Amino acid sequence: MQENRKPTTGPLQGIRILDLSRLLPGPLGAMMMADMGAEVIKIEAPKFKDYARDFPPFINKESASYLAFNRSKRSLALDYKTEEGKAVFWELVKTADIVIEQFRPGVMDKMGLGYEAAKAVNPKIIYVSITGYGQTGPYRDKAGHDLNYISYAGVLGITGKRDQSPVIPGIQTADIAGGSYMSVIACLSALLARQTTGVGQFVDVAMMDSVMPLTVTAQALFAATNQPQPRGSLFLSGGLANYNVYPCQDGKYISLGTLEPKFWMKFCQVVKKPNWMNRMIPKGAEDLDAFYAEVSEFFQTQPQKHWVDLGDEHDLLISPVYDIHEVENDPQVQARDMIVEQEHPTAGKVKTVGVPLKFSDTKATPAWAAPVFGADTQAILTELGYTEEQMQEWEGQKIIARG
Repeated sequence: MQENRKPTTGPLQGIRILDLSRLLPGPLGAMMMADMGAEVIKIEAPKFKDYARDFPPFINKESASYLAFNRSKRSLALDYKTEEGKAVFWELVKTADIVIEQFRPGVMDKMGLGYEAAKAVNPKIIYVSITGYGQTGPYRDKAGHDLNYISYAGVLGITGKRDQSPVIPGIQTADIAGGSYMSVIACLSALLARQTTGVGQFVDVAMMDSVMPLTVTAQALFAATNQPQPRGSLFLSGGLANYNVYPCQDGKYISLGTLEPKFWMKFCQVVKKPNWMNRMIPKGAEDLDAFYAEVSEFFQTQPQKHWVDLGDEHDLLISPVYDIHEVENDPQVQARDMIVEQEHPTAGKVKTVGVPLKFSDTKATPAWAAPVFGADTQAILTELGYTEEQMQEWEGQKIIARG
């Protein structure tokens, strides 16, 4: 059990967020704001914990996924479906700035915990609901996951090589870019609006909507030409030999990012391939394939390190394509503290991704490792004025749990 831990650094100090979300989108977004100094209270019911707690692999019985999405938060184990639990929840809403939830549309209303009820308790509350397809439209009640959302949004359709099947991205695009990042933007925008209006509001974050800006280039080309944009044809996703990925002699890969002519010309000069200079823009699919094969054969004459060193020496925009286990050893990652290690009470030392935003005056930093279940229940309820006798009674009734 942790007593009265609160954020001490970051630009969002003084903001209290109630996080009722599960799995990846909401929890990661809330964690980002916790790292930035917001007091985030993660609320899980004793009989309805975050599913991520059960996801393998485990570090000393603690889910690595849960640890990755929930650091810097306080943990309140509270059954908010019970009348007693609802009463505690409303007491927290009175003190909170933001509620984040990730249930299907209407679920919170059915429980009596929706936005209108929250607004009646605290008119300044900002209520952010993250769903797959939003609160309106024919897909409102449709089930989905990341793969479904990027399929509908067109992201998956333009990802992959020409004339081949779409390729599932190596990251959860809709969950993170559409859910986590957009929920942070929603919270901060609504907080700014509240400074002017004096009241909160409901924010509808749909992951399908929120990944569509990722297709802005392809959409612009379609709007201009009224023609389909096949996989592998877009200049920034496989349609140029000078902006592409290549295998090396040792089986590793490099990325060549010489998009601007000045960089491409310089590359051609350094590698003594002047005949490549005027071949930036392909004359068609066959020309692109032939030129890519020629450049690919060239890169396979040396190992990855040779090309990376050459790129560093001459500023040629050549980067190693890291496998995930190689990232933490990169000097730029280390210099920017983008992999951090924290001590967890049961998991021991835990490595997670660092804080991407660097503030000059209000430093954002991970406060503590993800809490064990119910670690802050006693401290939070004590702050609200509940007695030890009341907590013991609720603990016996499984309304709360203390870590």
